[in-house]
Amino acid sequence: MDFLIEYSFLFLIILFFTYIIWFILYRRTKTSAPTDWPILRELPAVIMNFQRGHEYMTEVLIEYGGTYEFKGPIFANVDMFFTCDPANIHHIFSKNFSNYPKGPEFRKIFEILGNGIFNVDDELWELHRKTTMSIMSHAKFQSLLERTTWGIIDKGLRPILDAFAKQAKTLDLQDVLQRFTFDSITKLLLDHDPRSLSIDLPYLSYEKAFGVALDALLLRHIVPEHIWKLQKWLRVGSEKELIQACEAFDQFIYPCISRKLEELMHNSTTKDEEFAFLNAYIKMYNQWNNGDLGTLQTFLRDTFLNLMFAGRDTTSAALTWFFWLLAKNPLVEKKIREEIQQQLHVKEDENLKFFNKEESRKLIYLHGALCETLRFFPSVSLEHKVPLDHDILPSGHRVSPKTRMILPFYSMGRMETLWGKDCLEFKPERWISELGRIKHEPSFKFPAFNAGPRTCLGKEMAFTQMKIVAATIIHNYNLQILEPENVSPTTSIIMQVKNGLMVEVTKKV
Repeated sequence: MDFLIEYSFLFLIILFFTYIIWFILYRRTKTSAPTDWPILRELPAVIMNFQRGHEYMTEVLIEYGGTYEFKGPIFANVDMFFTCDPANIHHIFSKNFSNYPKGPEFRKIFEILGNGIFNVDDELWELHRKTTMSIMSHAKFQSLLERTTWGIIDKGLRPILDAFAKQAKTLDLQDVLQRFTFDSITKLLLDHDPRSLSIDLPYLSYEKAFGVALDALLLRHIVPEHIWKLQKWLRVGSEKELIQACEAFDQFIYPCISRKLEELMHNSTTKDEEFAFLNAYIKMYNQWNNGDLGTLQTFLRDTFLNLMFAGRDTTSAALTWFFWLLAKNPLVEKKIREEIQQQLHVKEDENLKFFNKEESRKLIYLHGALCETLRFFPSVSLEHKVPLDHDILPSGHRVSPKTRMILPFYSMGRMETLWGKDCLEFKPERWISELGRIKHEPSFKFPAFNAGPRTCLGKEMAFTQMKIVAATIIHNYNLQILEPENVSPTTSIIMQVKNGLMVEVTKKV
């Protein structure tokens, strides 16, 4: 029943089965363009390519010069406008930013995020941004980030990698990295270590709920609104899973918030920096609250859940793809290992331990390799926008307030027009200047951290964490990826590896 309800709008495919067979047998050509069928229009092509959605979207956009208007089934209201034209991206994210807010359409799809920073606009968004920037730019936060990252490496990541190396067992590196980033962001935000990165790799429903929620949210972009709302009312299919994920989040986050609020009330000697996030957002709530934010606990839940989504999935996804790309490019790994030894003054047979953010800035080639990873596999694979008013894009396309716009960042990294004829080669050197410094690309060409006023506030934090984790693993361990040729991305909002990344671990030092 779940399946029938979730995909009920697709039943019309049966009526046109003969048309599809005709298309496959007689109309197949080298073009990637979807055929415009009666009633179903371009939906059959999406269905046939759903499991390789990112690749198919890229093929279509390359064929159409970076912009394509998708026509969904009649009366389904799922027409979409795809563009990865840098001029359009710059226009939407920067030049005409006020015309492209998150808006009610986005808030409906991502209602789980409540009044968090990713889901709001205007003054509340500006206040969120100002508050978060003030925290992350503070020197005490940088120290807290370093302590937290190294603490979880020493207590969680190293023991697990050592154990699997000793037992010669395979492990899912993606799962381990997700656990690492989940424990890290929870410790930073709520001063609580959930210990998901324990030696027995326990199943924690609230930690796994992130992946479940992202899959359901992607389907909301594709399934007509009346269908997923019916699913939600009946509590079936992906909407049932989304409800369960939301319940798991609440059962985890609310007790953490209550405990910290109680500690703040009864412990007058608590240092401000220990609960930097909590204190800052309490002040923000008191400054803004005019009755539309709900209770303080609800507002803090929304705020922290938004930041946890950003801190868990994006960094772990980037690191997972990074190690897969290293396995396919051993010379790059060799150069990174040599750079670590030279810049951090560590010998090949010596254990790499603590180094700070400033020291990590010396790892230029590693930084380039991480940027190159994000070019190929941006952690957030796409952005969703709906204009407030009519607009004409630099490409000449007209959009209206009803236009659902999808901005596929994955496709941008594979455009020869943007990155040259070697765009499919993994070359960290493209991020390094002739003077040996990091070369910066404009965000509307490289939107891995979004672009314009909504550029990711955690960019520096992400690079610090990624460099620490990457350098630690590369110097201290050898990873042998099993069947790297069978690795592919999930069709999801976050660019993860389908079915995980299985590796064998060998300890070096």
